[in-house]
Amino acid sequence: MLLGMEQALGFLAAAVLVTLSPGPDNLMVLSLGMAKGRRHGMAFGLGCAAGCLSHTLLAALGISALLAASPLAFAALKIAGGLYLVWLGWQAWHSQGSLLDKQHSQDARDTAGRLFAKGLLANAINPKVVLFFLAFLPQFVISQHGQIAWQTAQLGLLFTTQAAVVFGLMGYFAGHAGRWLNTSRQRSRLLDRIAGTLFALLGLKLILGR
Repeated sequence: MLLGMEQALGFLAAAVLVTLSPGPDNLMVLSLGMAKGRRHGMAFGLGCAAGCLSHTLLAALGISALLAASPLAFAALKIAGGLYLVWLGWQAWHSQGSLLDKQHSQDARDTAGRLFAKGLLANAINPKVVLFFLAFLPQFVISQHGQIAWQTAQLGLLFTTQAAVVFGLMGYFAGHAGRWLNTSRQRSRLLDRIAGTLFALLGLKLILGR
């Protein structure tokens, strides 16, 4: 059974508002788009969106509820996610200027494919997204229609699709603005430092936050 039109549209409107609201994913997509360019910002944003597929599967199978109920498992996931973000920040800090370096040295570490994978992993191991899906998706499930897991899966896929569009657009326009900023090596390095600092702060917040 597919989602009803009213059910799907109501969820989609809420999902877009949630995705547009300021948060770690938005900030990382915007900062990377400005620092590394449109293609890289879009790649990282699409990776973040694709990471939602793992949360959709977990929510549909009920594993998220079990994970959230285990303080030890949840703490371990928080630490892993936080350390990963700090590592991304460290990498950005040691960059020599994204677009200019890419033009002259074609640094493999800055490929769109790698940034897509980083975005996917950063989202997939974020415990706050696990809890978000666990709390958000069930609000739009109509129990009377049955097939709760299938409804949850459809809602998760719908959320992932709109997130891909929103994050892709964010990365594109951030990259467009960053093209001018990256024409100077000094400005390019500054953008990398800003992006790296942002990643590190978000990682520390995830590790130290309750």
